[in-house]
Amino acid sequence: MSSGSGHDHGHDHAGHDHDHDHGHDHAGHDHDHGHDHAGHDHDHAGHDHDHGHGHHHHHHGFGGHDHAHELRGASKRSLVISLVLISTYMVAEVVGGLISGSLALIADAGHMLTDAAAIAMALFAMWIAEREASVDRTYGYFRTEIIAALINALALWLIVGWILFEAFHRFTGGEQHIDGVPMLVVGVGGLVINLVTAYILHRSAEHSLNVEGAFQHVMADLMGSVAVVISAIVILTTGWAFIDPILSILIGILIMLSSWRLVTKVFRVLLEGTPEHIDVYRLCSDVEELEGVTIIHDVHVWTITSGSEAFTAHIVVDPSYEGDMEVLLKRMQGIIHDKYGIGHVTIQLEKSAATCTERHHVDHLEHAYRPGGM
Repeated sequence: MSSGSGHDHGHDHAGHDHDHDHGHDHAGHDHDHGHDHAGHDHDHAGHDHDHGHGHHHHHHGFGGHDHAHELRGASKRSLVISLVLISTYMVAEVVGGLISGSLALIADAGHMLTDAAAIAMALFAMWIAEREASVDRTYGYFRTEIIAALINALALWLIVGWILFEAFHRFTGGEQHIDGVPMLVVGVGGLVINLVTAYILHRSAEHSLNVEGAFQHVMADLMGSVAVVISAIVILTTGWAFIDPILSILIGILIMLSSWRLVTKVFRVLLEGTPEHIDVYRLCSDVEELEGVTIIHDVHVWTITSGSEAFTAHIVVDPSYEGDMEVLLKRMQGIIHDKYGIGHVTIQLEKSAATCTERHHVDHLEHAYRPGGM
């Protein structure tokens, strides 16, 4: 908190375990600031005042933009290489599945086809996202990558539904003859291809939900290849064909569980929730500790696309602060951009919080700071 404000908030913003959705507001606290704000009231609900004095400052973080561009380029190369590998082996996988009669191999062959489609969709979304921003699309088309990730995740669930449906018919229709030799050969080949592809995509998937959607398809296919190999070995050694649908069901369940995390992250972005790696309470505390800062409120933090976060806030400056406002602003931007890695920063400096017309959501913060609400 500002040493010039003559008070101590005493807030430990980092110690709260909350789902920090954007829209955090510190203005709901009942503080004694120890100085006269000329009638400033920090309870903003229902105020309807003019913003005439408001100063908007934007910081776009070009260094972070360049880094995100480099990551996107690396992701594109990984996707192209993976598409070539998957497409090349996909034909052999489909033929092998039809010859052997194995459900696990047919499911794996079909999944490899969807792998190629998922990677192609990720590349297409990346191409769309590179289009320039416009008056109608001020943030550009970056969200197409998030939508592609969602479609890929939902496609995985449809595939699982088909696998479970076919497995049920295998159980009810009686044991069928399955040729284990082509099943084993094609299964091992698919396993190798999927291992290589997963290795190529793994690093990029850590930075892009779009690539992660394609990566999850490859990982699901990798698990399917493992099931095919195990099924083939069991069939060749024991002749027990029911291992095929049993392992298919287990793999289907694993795919559902592994893709759930992707779905939740996608919805977090689409609902403009606070990025998981950003602690809003600590960020606000760091800004409020700067000399001259009275309080930060109307805080919003969200993700535009993977690796690109945005931040907006109103910050009340102590009227008695005599320092350089531009220097103070740069310090704020330094904390938000350099320490927390947020590339797009918009700050409105105010001498009074009473002029805000925005509706502030403070209930969760009041609960957090209320004795017993820790």
